[in-house]
Amino acid sequence: MSGSGRQVVISGIGLLTALGEGPEANFKALVAGESGIGPIREYDPAPLQTRLGGEIGGFDAERYATKRQLRTVNRGDRLALAAARLALDDAGLAHKQAGGGELGHRAGLYLGGNKSLGRMEQLIEELKVIRRPDGTADLEHLARHGDVIMPPLFFVEGLPAGAVFNISQTYGIRGSSTFFAGYADAGATAIGRAMRAVRRGDADVAIAGGYDDATSWWSMTLLDRLGILTTRNEQGQRAYRPYDLDRSGGLPGEGAALLVLEEKQAALARGARIYAEVTGYGAGHDGRTPPAVDPGGRGLARAVRRSLEDARLDAGDVGYIASDGSGTVAGDASEAAALRTALGAAAGAVPVSTPKPQTGHLVGGGGALNAAVAALALHHGVVPATSNLDRPDPRCAAGLDLVRGSARETAPRHAVALARGIEGQAVALTLSRPA
Repeated sequence: MSGSGRQVVISGIGLLTALGEGPEANFKALVAGESGIGPIREYDPAPLQTRLGGEIGGFDAERYATKRQLRTVNRGDRLALAAARLALDDAGLAHKQAGGGELGHRAGLYLGGNKSLGRMEQLIEELKVIRRPDGTADLEHLARHGDVIMPPLFFVEGLPAGAVFNISQTYGIRGSSTFFAGYADAGATAIGRAMRAVRRGDADVAIAGGYDDATSWWSMTLLDRLGILTTRNEQGQRAYRPYDLDRSGGLPGEGAALLVLEEKQAALARGARIYAEVTGYGAGHDGRTPPAVDPGGRGLARAVRRSLEDARLDAGDVGYIASDGSGTVAGDASEAAALRTALGAAAGAVPVSTPKPQTGHLVGGGGALNAAVAALALHHGVVPATSNLDRPDPRCAAGLDLVRGSARETAPRHAVALARGIEGQAVALTLSRPA
């Protein structure tokens, strides 16, 4: 049961990762232990320390967006547009592009991402003309001729909330629409806020989740020097090793995970398939100077406790945790400490795993991916394993049930999806199997 107000269910999942398109293809690949990690091929990654990631091959954005839209959005926005279409199709909700009506003023849109700029390739090429013979930049020349030097749609492409506008316009979403900027916490926060909006009656249906083009050249140049990615490129698909003694950092993955949240009775009335109910949402913060984490994971521990309180559940009720699994030495150890604190004596009985070694870390979409995986685990009764977890680090494994090797058929009734930001943010979402 939800803490108050109306019950909120997940009736559609739009999922795009390096493992495939749609919830069934992705979950099947996760359960089978398949990997979407490989050498980055979209550009030459030789100057980077990390040259691996989870790229989506053969993605055709024209299937999901108009040519006019494609002129004003970057790769991440395109993934968000695709995931929105997939989620609505999965939920069986009509939309304008399929001849249906607008979703209207009782529909909301809550997105999380890490977008900072538009497509940089053309801009970099054009800016070469402002360089003087001695190598310095001629900013006066840029000021005089910027209107012809700068790509005409560069600033439009770079709008952080560009996907919010395009999805709202495409599907006639006239209710609350908002964008959360951040790391994995952003997409999870979007889902939590959407759940609250539907629960209290501000909306009847909402699209919520996160997305990111984390393997793009611009994103990789930002992530590559932060010390959070593994540089063991020679290990290929086995390089990302959360909770393992040999872990050395994560790997990025591009993708999007958007959910359709609905008021339960409305979903049942139209015969919708219900994956899970979103019953709790909690947040916290480590309060440490980034990128350091609190060794005890105090922000995450608070998020988990608050989420369970919101869902009116005890720690012993939890049957699965879709974990953050950053793959860093300090991050994984502090996450494990937070779970031991939040769950107490029940911690050792709760299966814990993360999909990230198979998809890569979706950055702005990472927390939303965990929510989707948790919903699918409840729906199918199967808990995926954490890939590449060969030698669990005692600091991570002590007192916890880390799922490794192969998936388990455990039929959990309640699950918690975790997300952490690079600056100490922590979010936990509680999901329950529909009664």
